[in-house]
Amino acid sequence: MATYIQIGSTLTAGAGGAASFDFTSIPNTYTDLLVVCSLRSTNTNLDTKINFNSVTTGYSRRTLQGNGSGTPGSFSGSDAYIGDIVSSAHTASTFSNHAIYIPNYAGSTNKSWSLDGVDENNATNAFSILGAGLWSNTAAITTVSIAPITSFNFAQYSTASLYGISKS
Repeated sequence: MATYIQIGSTLTAGAGGAASFDFTSIPNTYTDLLVVCSLRSTNTNLDTKINFNSVTTGYSRRTLQGNGSGTPGSFSGSDAYIGDIVSSAHTASTFSNHAIYIPNYAGSTNKSWSLDGVDENNATNAFSILGAGLWSNTAAITTVSIAPITSFNFAQYSTASLYGISKS
């Protein structure tokens, strides 16, 4: 049975918003990591990413996305994109929710991750995403950052939490 332990406190954007959510000094005492986010953009830019150990290269990913009003799409890239989030153009006081699972984060092999996310929006257009990614780096993950790809802040009340998972 797996045990989930919150590492540190939940990070919450204050009145001015937050440029990123950064978890540092992650101990290597767990098997896997789980990042849980509730995010909203301060403007109409939406794209978000995850980075490990402050490294911005060596990533690849594949995502499946749908928006409720068109044909779903499959996308790949050489980045750490984890999805669009709710923006100021969406229903007020709604957020996107993402879960990013990172197995074997402290091991000496390349690091993979999987994600699922969904937007809240009282309209037809609300994204959902499933994805998988690879960070081609064998270093243990000691820092996880959730940040915008383009220029915006996470809106007030956006949150991110990090959990260590121990498998018994």
